[in-house]
Amino acid sequence: MTYYHLVFTLPHTLNRWVQCHPQVIYGLLFHSVWNTLKRFAANASRFGGELGMTAVLHTWGQNLGQHVHLHCLIPGGTLNPDGQWAPARGDYLFPVRALSRVFRGKMVSALREAAQRGELSHITWPGDLDDTLASLMQTEWVVYSKPCVSHTTSVVTYLARYSHRIAISDRRILGVEDNQVMFHYKDYRDRDKQKVMRLSASEFIRRFLLHVLPKGLMRLRHYGFLANRCRAQKLQRIRIALEEDSAPAVSQRTDVTSNAFEGYQCPQCHQGMMRVFALLPPVRWTAH
Repeated sequence: MTYYHLVFTLPHTLNRWVQCHPQVIYGLLFHSVWNTLKRFAANASRFGGELGMTAVLHTWGQNLGQHVHLHCLIPGGTLNPDGQWAPARGDYLFPVRALSRVFRGKMVSALREAAQRGELSHITWPGDLDDTLASLMQTEWVVYSKPCVSHTTSVVTYLARYSHRIAISDRRILGVEDNQVMFHYKDYRDRDKQKVMRLSASEFIRRFLLHVLPKGLMRLRHYGFLANRCRAQKLQRIRIALEEDSAPAVSQRTDVTSNAFEGYQCPQCHQGMMRVFALLPPVRWTAH
């Protein structure tokens, strides 16, 4: 089974709002991302079933700046209402641009509704809210999607490493000198070069505290058929469905070996057969 790694990023325009209302904004981010993916998975032309997702909240960049984004690890398929497993085809899950625009619409709508409920009270004047939300709808939001064909374990290890860690590890800190903190960081805009940053002690502490989550907020969450309350039952149904799907293929291969050869099963759809029409002999090159 192919897993997919998706990342949904909040525009930096919302950083000030996050600082004022972190509990609200982080909750809306989780909610909007899951509603976006659930909508795409429920579309009958794509899957028409229930998706599973494990999401981890990150709030920092390499330089300790505020960079709020949600990492999502998604199994490639859905559990249909009839208990059947619908696998993703190839390396493609959902169109990234469409994901970005639906996510943008859902997040902006959620922010507007939260403001109407009085949950964004520290945003002091209505014009600021309306102008900000209007400008956010005019920009492209960043969504990343990539299949984990051969490195699922490394992605899981990466997400697990940051599930209970805040902002920076001790090994990246080089030292403190003249009231300045020096640490390593990777500059993604300069071909991932390793560089050294110097910050005043007060600025270092300020940036670090940006990433301390509100008390009780869960950084790691599971959704769909991976949700805690139903995971054991639904994963068992998926395993049964996968075993049933693989049974005809096994019997088909047995029949092929015992009777006339009919071809090779397609490695992508596992339904069609590939047949040999001609054999091309190797070309022999002679020195002149």
